Amino acid sequence: MKPNKRLSTDIIPFVDLKRQYENHKAEIDEAIGRTISNTDFVGGSQVTEFEQSFAKLLDVNFCVSVGNGTDAIYIALKMLGIGVGDEVITVANSWIASSETITQTGAKVVFADIEPEQYTIDPVDVEAKISPKTKAVVVVHLHGNVADMDALTSICRSRGLYLIEDCAQAHLSEYKGKCVGTFGDAGTFSFYPSKNLGAYGHAGAVVTNNSDLAQRIRTYSNHGALNKYDHVVEGINSRLDSIQAAVLNVKIKYIEHWNEQRRKIAKRYSGLLSKVNQIQLPVERTDCKHTYHLYVIRCLERREELRSYLEDRGIQTALHYPTILPLLPAYGYLNYCGTDFPIAFEYQHQILSLPMFPEMRDDEVISVSEAIVDFYDSTRS
Repeated sequence: MKPNKRLSTDIIPFVDLKRQYENHKAEIDEAIGRTISNTDFVGGSQVTEFEQSFAKLLDVNFCVSVGNGTDAIYIALKMLGIGVGDEVITVANSWIASSETITQTGAKVVFADIEPEQYTIDPVDVEAKISPKTKAVVVVHLHGNVADMDALTSICRSRGLYLIEDCAQAHLSEYKGKCVGTFGDAGTFSFYPSKNLGAYGHAGAVVTNNSDLAQRIRTYSNHGALNKYDHVVEGINSRLDSIQAAVLNVKIKYIEHWNEQRRKIAKRYSGLLSKVNQIQLPVERTDCKHTYHLYVIRCLERREELRSYLEDRGIQTALHYPTILPLLPAYGYLNYCGTDFPIAFEYQHQILSLPMFPEMRDDEVISVSEAIVDFYDSTRS
């Protein structure tokens, strides 16, 4: 096997949040320190500032911050009236937050397969899964790529279904010039630390153009009260922490630049790996903007061997996601099998996420790519 040029002691991390912090340390430390000095711990000016800034960035009327991205999906569904006796369709290949929140409302989750190129929910299968009990569709914009919103909005409008967009991996991704999260009844976001726009803990938000829905979301997430002690309903406690808001207020100034850096890195990867026939590179939907939260290849041969080869050379990778949602033990009661989702099932054995973060150096991108080329060159039958 051809030796790799890199030393195994040189680690290329999957994500390096420390580099980003060091680049903006003074701003972030000052923002956190100011929030603590002002004893502005829950709610307050930092939260309001972030909500207004994020809404403006997406060109949407309302942004309601919540405790995390999972709560964002659950609260959006709950405030749209989803509950016992309803069915909600979502995609087979996502993080469990996209589906567990449906069950938490009392509704039944129904899974749909994916499109073969973009790995996002297949509108054709969505339509096939609609029943008289279907009340909503939760679309996931996966890896930073975008779902087919023309087809999905058309289906939901014609069938009278709510449309919720899970944008946890797609901050400022665009579908034909318009930010995702602004097509449906609500868009949900996670600001988990590793996201394109990440806090230093849990944080999330729901965006919408519906003023009544925004007020219901804000009320429910604040113990059912817009004003203290004025509880109009029983709600939950899901509020954005002020210190996390302060961090996000610094980072939001850089998100567009960071996304462009991700796109440049993705383009570099694709150029360097374009002649490796044993892998399938990401495909960006026409007239849309992929923000590459993840750079995911499909290994048509020897994925596990490649992953071990890269690990031995200090290159960290990840699997998103090694088991599709319908086949997890949590959903055994639905009695699904792999043939129910042929594309998602096949791809779960092939996907591999390569290192991707905006501060990644070009020599690191080259090293990862060369290692993949070397592996397949040396293992040809």
